[in-house]
Amino acid sequence: MTSFGVPSVPVEAVPAEFDQPPGQAAAAVLLDVREDDEWQLGHAPGAVHIPLSDVPARYGELDPDAQLYVICRQGGRSLEAVKYLANMGYEAVNVVGGMVAWQQLGRPLTGEVAEPAKIY
Repeated sequence: MTSFGVPSVPVEAVPAEFDQPPGQAAAAVLLDVREDDEWQLGHAPGAVHIPLSDVPARYGELDPDAQLYVICRQGGRSLEAVKYLANMGYEAVNVVGGMVAWQQLGRPLTGEVAEPAKIY
């Protein structure tokens, strides 16, 4: 599936686990490009957080051999990140529906605040 010519997948196609043993390269990475406050309220366990505005300066932190699943709240920011990362030679796909769809499907969430993790 593509969105405006950008490779895209539904939330259901995203692997369930992203935690890798120390010292091993990840086969797949879930890259969350939402802002810090959104991330703190709730995110997928094992996701990597780089806000969209920081992607140009920090994309080198990502494994160029990993499949990147890029996610935001609903899919707009992640679409832009995928376009950028593809131009930089990364294999990246946009996660359609973003973290809203993730939560709606009951996929796991964790947060950085005292309240239960949530997206909306």
